[in-house]
Amino acid sequence: MSTSYTGDQVDFLKYSRSIGIFSMEGRGFYYPADAAIGMDGQIYVVSRGGEGTVNGPRVDVCSLESEFFGTFGSSEVDQDLFQWPTCVALDSQGHVYVGDGHTNCIRVFDPSGTLLDTWGTTGQRAGELDGPSGIAFDGEDNLYIVDHQHNRIQKFTKEGRFLSGFGSAGHGDGQFNLPWGLTVDAQGEIYVADWRNDRIQRFSADGEFIAKYGTSGRGDGQFNRPASVAVDGEGYVYVADWGNERVQVLDPEGRFVIKLRGQSTDSPWAAEFLENNAEEGGARARADMEPEIMTLQDDPFDQSAGIEKYFWAPVSVKLDGEGRLYVTESNRHRMQVYERGY
Repeated sequence: MSTSYTGDQVDFLKYSRSIGIFSMEGRGFYYPADAAIGMDGQIYVVSRGGEGTVNGPRVDVCSLESEFFGTFGSSEVDQDLFQWPTCVALDSQGHVYVGDGHTNCIRVFDPSGTLLDTWGTTGQRAGELDGPSGIAFDGEDNLYIVDHQHNRIQKFTKEGRFLSGFGSAGHGDGQFNLPWGLTVDAQGEIYVADWRNDRIQRFSADGEFIAKYGTSGRGDGQFNRPASVAVDGEGYVYVADWGNERVQVLDPEGRFVIKLRGQSTDSPWAAEFLENNAEEGGARARADMEPEIMTLQDDPFDQSAGIEKYFWAPVSVKLDGEGRLYVTESNRHRMQVYERGY
């Protein structure tokens, strides 16, 4: 039985650390879009890169302790494999699957970054893609893909053979409006971040609608363009509430539990950079890191842009085997990690 929590129990999640630093190449991230955590603790972070750059899109490999193991898929290291990578997932063997929203391909790598396979076809028919934005494996190593532009979810074998699909454009139960991320829980149920409909939808393994959580807004349990969703072993639902610059947690029945705005401290990579660059380190030490932000209508975007510890464009939420929550922030090129406060 899972424990019932209420929104004032702020110890449900406790900030642990941050990972990352801005880097167009090498150690660091460059507008990261998603992450996947392996059973061995290695973290695969997909960076989209900046508009008009050629060396940004890539996969960086690191650990919770900020060890850096290298990069693959970038123009500096490999052939130009990515144009606009959006999502990443690992199969049961630790193979790394990366979806590209421009080429509509799924590329498959071994854990060391060697390219093993490429599949995916652009189009509207069943089994074809237009803008894969979220991917997740079920317990049988079948891959679910969010077909963003076609407002549907498609299911494939890990070799790329189409199995089934569900969803259509709209606002009703089981319909989508530009969905983005998804996850599959231990029971095989599918949770989809229905981005423009400002809600999370829950489905059976066969694609039958079960429930929906959330409405549009800034209140507790409301969403503004949710980008990603994760579910833990107790059924708690973690949502990257992208447009509200926060993460929200719902209980297994979809009731609000808690919201996070971010508490980041310097990552080890950032601390090392500031130590080795005295001028920038000194300027930072003298700066007001939590200035008063003057904004119309209490805009969370302006607050996040001006206060570094806050989430700024939280695009992805993932859980590891110990229940730690990893929040990937695109605009600050980092991840914030939280632990359950049992």
